[in-house]
Amino acid sequence: MSQRTAKPRRGADALLDALGRDGARRPVFTLSGNHIMSVFDAAIGRDDLALAHMRHEAAAVHAADAWARLTGEVGVALVTAGQGHANAAAALCTAMGGETPVLLLSGHAALSELGLGGFQEMRQADYAAPVTKASWMVRSAAALPGEVARASRIARSGRPGPVHLSLPADVLEAPVDAGAIVWPAAEAFAAEEMPLAPRAAAAVLAEIAAAARPLLVAGPALCTSAGRRLLGTLETALGLPVPGMESPRGVNDPSLGAFAEALAEADLVVLLGKPLDFTLRFGRAPAVAPGCRWIVLDPDPALLARAARALGERLAFAALADASAAVRALAAAAGATGTAAAHAGWAADLRTALAHRPAAWDAVVSAPGAPVHPIGLCRALQPFLDRHPDAVLVSDGGEIGQWAQALLRAPHRLINGVAGAIGPSIPFAIGAKRARPESPVLAVLGDGTCGFHMAEFDTACRLGLPFVAVVGNDSRWNAEYQIQLRQYGANRAEGCALAPATRYDLAAAALGAHGEFVTGIEQLPAALERAFASGRPACVNVLIEGAPAPVVRRGAA
Repeated sequence: MSQRTAKPRRGADALLDALGRDGARRPVFTLSGNHIMSVFDAAIGRDDLALAHMRHEAAAVHAADAWARLTGEVGVALVTAGQGHANAAAALCTAMGGETPVLLLSGHAALSELGLGGFQEMRQADYAAPVTKASWMVRSAAALPGEVARASRIARSGRPGPVHLSLPADVLEAPVDAGAIVWPAAEAFAAEEMPLAPRAAAAVLAEIAAAARPLLVAGPALCTSAGRRLLGTLETALGLPVPGMESPRGVNDPSLGAFAEALAEADLVVLLGKPLDFTLRFGRAPAVAPGCRWIVLDPDPALLARAARALGERLAFAALADASAAVRALAAAAGATGTAAAHAGWAADLRTALAHRPAAWDAVVSAPGAPVHPIGLCRALQPFLDRHPDAVLVSDGGEIGQWAQALLRAPHRLINGVAGAIGPSIPFAIGAKRARPESPVLAVLGDGTCGFHMAEFDTACRLGLPFVAVVGNDSRWNAEYQIQLRQYGANRAEGCALAPATRYDLAAAALGAHGEFVTGIEQLPAALERAFASGRPACVNVLIEGAPAPVVRRGAA
């Protein structure tokens, strides 16, 4: 450990020093409150971080989540105690499912008041524990730097994910003697290495070589831009595509084309940090051939044990390793053995399946003046993503989000993820723009989704973070409506209607954003041009057909 020479005045100063200690110049997404006022005061005049003031605590966590996904650093959210903490905790589900390293810092009732009914006193660490990798209360101002380092290390290590620290108000306000603090070195913040042993890598490659139709599948932690580049090295070494799964639609994720058909044909499935869960139909037939063998490489011993119970004799090999380390080890070993051409025919079939989109989609045309089909909407959006080599696509919502994921391509993509909760798109866009200020950010979301965090247009305007949010407005909760149609029939569809043609564009404009209202496909290109050219946060409110989400199958429309 190294000693820091600057003397912090109180716990809040030590906290901010620790947040800047790992070298990441990060925003702290926050919403003010009584218990964290000392931190706001300590932030004045600092140039190593900045407070980004949001309008809802969950939005602060979502913005930190997006920033972390795009930078690879730990995203930080700071909220107040009690209800502020409870609001923020709801967004941890998305970060947990997305395998994102996020640090939630929550103010807390003072230690001196615990058990006495202090203001907003609650068992915050217990509240957050189910949706974090770790959650605890800090009890000493001098311990704050070490606790931040420990939290960052946990968030980054193994399967990345959120960590929560509760910060009692009197701990933040307590005077601190610099000599009483053992300042953590930079490496204390880094991820703990969980490598895949060379012998294990060789065993995996032997199983792949022996299989006729091997399928490698990566988990959400490898679905970032950096993760996909890393997967590219493995694809080159093996000559096989390695899809990533990060959608709650699982095998029916339309961005993976006819993945479900490929999975059913595979005789070996290798999971690279991808949990065996509902998204893979628990590895059961008919989604997977009864005789298919499995390899599970995972950093979580509990998930390895769960897979072993589920698969029984079908589990060919399992090893403890984090996903990135496993990919690096396999790519290096495969490159040394020169196995890239071993499955050329099957690899071509896989690529065809993953790229498949029904030919019937090409014939879909939206009539002028009528609600726009999601296919037509996506056709109009793609050219704007193609204009910039570093564009960011945010896709959120029920059915409209699935169309966007199936049809839109961008160098960087953020989706709501395996947790399946809608609503993060506008704060995601804010976090993305803070992470990549020179990149255009396009968010595609539904009208139901827009209602969750529409007030964050105010945040984006205050912070000068322009992005374009395209709201597919079909005047209902369409995902739930489609379920009701399938299961109960149209005469029993209930509780899914929203007000017709709500003017989300005007609401956004009232908050300072640029607004566009599109009632037909002929208006869309010009409206998008104006929105992107405005240089402001923009809401393009498009009346769309309430189409069900696509399920891609070869030979089907």
